[in-house]
Amino acid sequence: MKKAVVVFLVVAVLACAATAGDKGMGTLAGTVLSQSGKPVADARVTSQGADGSHPQMTTTNAQGRFFFPELVHGYYDVRAYHSGVWTDWKHNVEVNTGKQTEVKLQLSGPSKKSN
Repeated sequence: MKKAVVVFLVVAVLACAATAGDKGMGTLAGTVLSQSGKPVADARVTSQGADGSHPQMTTTNAQGRFFFPELVHGYYDVRAYHSGVWTDWKHNVEVNTGKQTEVKLQLSGPSKKSN
């Protein structure tokens, strides 16, 4: 009886591991650039599934870099906003299991400085 329980548990663990592998994780990362091509700190970056599901937000660091860690393998849309200016959407950006996908987003107009 104990052997049957152990075998069942081993099979269950292997099945869970196989399922997790089907939904492998990757990273979406990139840089937000001003219209003049300089990195933009504190830009708000939005990522969502290509079907509009699961929106997420992060901000860029001092070097204009952003990261969305642990995204399920699939296609995503991403854009950024800073000081009243948006980038265009980058559509259908593929995130692959175990890899980092890099994206550059450029603001479409001059950034307005707040006083």
